[in-house]
Amino acid sequence: MRVRIRAVRSICDTTTTNKYIDGHFSVLESYGVTKVTSADRSWAENPNVYLLVVESEDGSKVFGGGRVQIKSENYNLPLEPAIIEKDTRIVEYMSKYGELEVAELCGVWNSKEIAGYGIGSIFLIRAGVAVASLLNLKCLMGFCSPFTLENCQKLGFKIIGDLGDSGTFLYPKEGLIATILDLQNLKELPNAKKEEREKIFYLKDNPVHSSDETSPKGDFTILYDLET
Repeated sequence: MRVRIRAVRSICDTTTTNKYIDGHFSVLESYGVTKVTSADRSWAENPNVYLLVVESEDGSKVFGGGRVQIKSENYNLPLEPAIIEKDTRIVEYMSKYGELEVAELCGVWNSKEIAGYGIGSIFLIRAGVAVASLLNLKCLMGFCSPFTLENCQKLGFKIIGDLGDSGTFLYPKEGLIATILDLQNLKELPNAKKEEREKIFYLKDNPVHSSDETSPKGDFTILYDLET
């Protein structure tokens, strides 16, 4: 299998953006999730959203993706309205950041066609950290499921224990648990595992390259194009 992970500014490629949105909603619906702030389509008009799309080599089909969504004067992060009804301390936490200093890695999904290769659980997250660093942000935030928590921590994310129930929330619906994380010092990644730090630095230094990978489901190749 060969797939491409491509970074694109959402307002500059509406065709790809619409494919990403349709695929994301389809996956959410398959899990019975019909209301989730990160799936709100209004972000598509935000000039400070960068999509990471997993697509076929010819670009005809989108298999998954995620967003690096930057906080600005006119656009909050998706996690802010999701949390504020449950924990108003999010307001104080966000006040430490100015415009275009913090982003959320959100809307991460993958289709059944690529399930089992680890693309949504590690490769997309790793690429998101690299892109956030290339954008010179101070901090990258995000919700993660119990299944991806360990991978996120390997990349340098830390649980924001002062929010929610020691960092956890019932989100995006009752019965599902999400942990809120942040990653500080994107330039140096001091809290990342050495192997992960090296991989992210390589992505930053070589945003366009191919990488042969191995997974329990089989060998595959990722064609990276992370230039923004």
